Amino acid sequence: MQLFGVKVSAFYRFCSIIPARLSNFAANYIILYMIDTTIFQNKKAVYYTLGCKLNFAETSTIGKMLKEAGVRTVRPGEKADICIVNTCSVTEVADKKCRQAIHRLVKNHPGAFVVVMGCYAQLKPEQVADIEGVDLVLGAEQKGDLMKYLGNLEKHAHGEAVTTAVKDIRTFVPSCSRGDRTRYFLKVQDGCDYFCSYCTIPFARGRSRNGKIADLVEQARQVAEEGGKEIVLTGVNIGDFGKTTGETFFSLVQALDKVEGIERYRISSIEPNLLTDEIIAFVAQSKRFMPHFHIPLQSGCDEVLKLMRRRYDTQLFASKVHTIKSYMPDAFIGVDVIVGTRGETPEYFEKAYEFIQGLDVTQLHVFSYSERPGTQALKIDYVVSPEDKHARSQRLLALSEEKTHAFYARHIGQEATVLVEHAKAGMPMHGFTPNYIRVELERNEALDNQMVRVRLGDFNADGTALQGTLM
Repeated sequence: MQLFGVKVSAFYRFCSIIPARLSNFAANYIILYMIDTTIFQNKKAVYYTLGCKLNFAETSTIGKMLKEAGVRTVRPGEKADICIVNTCSVTEVADKKCRQAIHRLVKNHPGAFVVVMGCYAQLKPEQVADIEGVDLVLGAEQKGDLMKYLGNLEKHAHGEAVTTAVKDIRTFVPSCSRGDRTRYFLKVQDGCDYFCSYCTIPFARGRSRNGKIADLVEQARQVAEEGGKEIVLTGVNIGDFGKTTGETFFSLVQALDKVEGIERYRISSIEPNLLTDEIIAFVAQSKRFMPHFHIPLQSGCDEVLKLMRRRYDTQLFASKVHTIKSYMPDAFIGVDVIVGTRGETPEYFEKAYEFIQGLDVTQLHVFSYSERPGTQALKIDYVVSPEDKHARSQRLLALSEEKTHAFYARHIGQEATVLVEHAKAGMPMHGFTPNYIRVELERNEALDNQMVRVRLGDFNADGTALQGTLM
């Protein structure tokens, strides 16, 4: 078989000479046309993603790539030929969930070719490869080259792990996809140079790297052409954007703001020390960047922040919240908090709770500290008991619910624009206001992916959304 005068049997030789200036994603599409894709025709795949929005974006892009090769997503009740698992490893609980998901997929799809990638796969490749039924384990540098490793989809006697040492992870693999959601997720950055004492992400994702502004703007334009109206900017440490291109996150925000057809952008988690006042001021006057911020605090106690090796203190964090609110009084501010980290004495927790209680923020994302092998936090002597971790978590979750409820309640009776999202059969339609208030609407399929004006009514039955009435 020949394609453009090149024998398909020369595929691997061809792969070795793909110009380095091509991204992995672009190279994959060249590779796709060099493979005898008949092996993928009428094959069915199931995708399972754990962890962050970045993982979701990457899985969706992989699904799009396989679809181009002739693979369709499995339907309910069908057995898959390919299982793709994109893993997380932020906690020991996450590792456990990854193993459970793999076992479940192997059981539910006997004979399927099972590929595991993501943070858990990079950190513990041999452990993952030893799981019965796993065929292929791809590290952070390899997952963008998935097509190159699938072969003829024949099951392996034992899982094969293909990874790269973390110091050699250099590739930025573009991802921009929505899967079955209305919002698109645009990956702008990957990796992290911070090495906080409790975190394994730099060891799983590698050093900070990013795409070029021109390429990311082009991806946003393609979203607009597809009818997409909202894009969430994702990454591991997006405020650090520019390490590999000499650009800045602020310049990226300015460039994306000019893309016609995109109604909304949201900035996902951004470090407080990297959320500059000029970014905040720009979002305040932008018609496309929404008044919605997600800022990791991790602890409201300066002593614990030092133990965590964070790059800010509570004074700086409070000043960022104050600046946001001074420009955008109704801005939604979500905050990440870790409870029970080593060194968090009862006195330090009370200090943190009091600080957080006084912050004008909307919602807390509360995580219990998990011991991670190889992290510097293990050198800290004071250990918090599981019981105390749970109690502290419950207190902060209750505080979060109180703050979110008060934020929603302030908006009852107001008018807002909602981007309506796809809803499961039998469920009410829902969407979000610019400042991320969830709104429920009477079911009407014609509203899917439409911007509508609504009047915000009272809370729904379970208190998770406001009821909206079309204007």
